[in-house]
Amino acid sequence: MTSTLEPVACCAPLSATTLTEAEADATAELFKALSDPARVRLVNLLATAGEPVCMCHLIEPLGLAQPTVSHHAKKLVEAGLVEREQRGKWAYFSLRPDAVTKLAAVADLKGVCC
Repeated sequence: MTSTLEPVACCAPLSATTLTEAEADATAELFKALSDPARVRLVNLLATAGEPVCMCHLIEPLGLAQPTVSHHAKKLVEAGLVEREQRGKWAYFSLRPDAVTKLAAVADLKGVCC
């Protein structure tokens, strides 16, 4: 079963000529979800895994207690970056396919600066 939480509203590229208030809010929410180094590392682990990863396999690489990893994973699920699937007593996490596109689009600043 996949999470039924809705992802953060679509963001606008930071290179857009202007951002509406809603686009700026959605973009800020995305950055809030990634504002903790443990969450960035969690996204990295999921992005390089190639398949859903059991919570039990995320604890050691992050060096955090299970409740802390669960908290960070929940924040990423709520932001729409990660999917959670329950398999028996274990939760499995994966990076949402559209999350990669969303993150790449938001951070696209090529040709804008310097």
